Amino acid sequence: MTGLSVEILAAAAPTPITSAGNAQLGVAVLAGIAVIVLLITRLKLHAFLALTVGSLVLGALAGAPLDKTIVSFTAGLGATVAGVGVLIALGAVLGRLLADSGGADEIVDTILAKAKGRAMPWAMVLIASVIGLPLFFEVGIVLLIPVVLLVAKRGNYSLMRIGIPALAGLSVMHGLIPPHPGPLVAIDALHANLGVTLALGVVVAIPTVIIAGPLFSRYAARWVDIPAPERMVPQRPSAELEHRPGFGATVFTVLLPVGLMLVKALVDIVVDDPKNGLQRVTDVVGSPLIALLAAVFVGMFTLGRAAGFTKERLSTTVEESLAPIAGILLIVGAGGGFKQTLIDVGVGQMIMELSQNWSVPALLLAWLIAVAIRLATGSATVATISAAGLVAPLAAGMSTTGTALLVLAIGSGSLFFSHVNDAGFWLVKEYFGMTVGQTVKTWSVMETIISVTGLAFVMLLSLVL
Repeated sequence: MTGLSVEILAAAAPTPITSAGNAQLGVAVLAGIAVIVLLITRLKLHAFLALTVGSLVLGALAGAPLDKTIVSFTAGLGATVAGVGVLIALGAVLGRLLADSGGADEIVDTILAKAKGRAMPWAMVLIASVIGLPLFFEVGIVLLIPVVLLVAKRGNYSLMRIGIPALAGLSVMHGLIPPHPGPLVAIDALHANLGVTLALGVVVAIPTVIIAGPLFSRYAARWVDIPAPERMVPQRPSAELEHRPGFGATVFTVLLPVGLMLVKALVDIVVDDPKNGLQRVTDVVGSPLIALLAAVFVGMFTLGRAAGFTKERLSTTVEESLAPIAGILLIVGAGGGFKQTLIDVGVGQMIMELSQNWSVPALLLAWLIAVAIRLATGSATVATISAAGLVAPLAAGMSTTGTALLVLAIGSGSLFFSHVNDAGFWLVKEYFGMTVGQTVKTWSVMETIISVTGLAFVMLLSLVL
């Protein structure tokens, strides 16, 4: 899960760097994943090193030249850090401003006062769904993490009971609801009606996020009962602070990037003219980088200055926010490198070639193709783009409703079982302080529930409509 431009480049990768057969590629993929898991779980090797070694093993077993494999890995790492790393860094600065100024405390205290006990997971899934509507998954995570961790710690909740609903809300929006890049590309490829797809997407998303979020979080909290990691939990502001930002100012700061991106998405849909002056302005202002950068600078006044921070204190806060995320950036980047290596050795093309001979209903076929590409490449957007291109001929004779459901089937399949080749897997693992096994039992299972439940409701709608 990274920015649209990075994903589209990945989806349109040039000729594979190896001419290996499908069987050899399949073995190479399994071996590469196995090496990563074993190095991390058995040898306790740092995930960054494990992902690097796993990528080299994958390329070697696939028959790719070593220099080409290195180029693929480093290109994927660089693209991921460029697309996601900057957003993580800006989110970390905003999160530290929230924490040090007392803004995060203000939000958490208000949430805890309004939502008690069993209502808390439902409050979190609602907040995440609203925030995640116009945002990339990674941006939503970095905005929500301080709140999720503080709510779990302050309210004495299991981290999974609070975290899973938030992650489910973000993930469902990312995979099923325009204006996210995956659904938009699929809508364009299949010539689907955006309004109908959006309406049906909401119908599918609501029960899906409930099942995968608040309901599944009960079991996830039993399987992985962990507290919020102390190293990632924003600390209460020091006692010498005489003031802290108001709830309204704090929420405005957090939602500012959400609003800017939402305005961009709406203008893109309504105006739909790249040469239009308004659209050109909103395309810049509503880009994730500029939107988060604006929130950081606004936060320096609405949060920092409201708490009485001096210029020196603001500078210290920004500096201290970046050190803890160095390891996360490297791991997420390496996950992107592994994903790009998978794509460049031709795994995505292999999946599409094999799927051409499958004889199954169109909606199920679209879902299965997206699932296969998602498992192989680790990218929801690449899975959506590739699957949409492959099943586009099937949409020619479909009704408006049928085409919209085909888009949603692809979107559901693109979320299936996130694992070690997905940068999002490592992002969740590191932020929540989990092991690889714990991340699989919670995050990966949650993604699978979203995928399967989404397909189930798409199939039900196809019978009714």
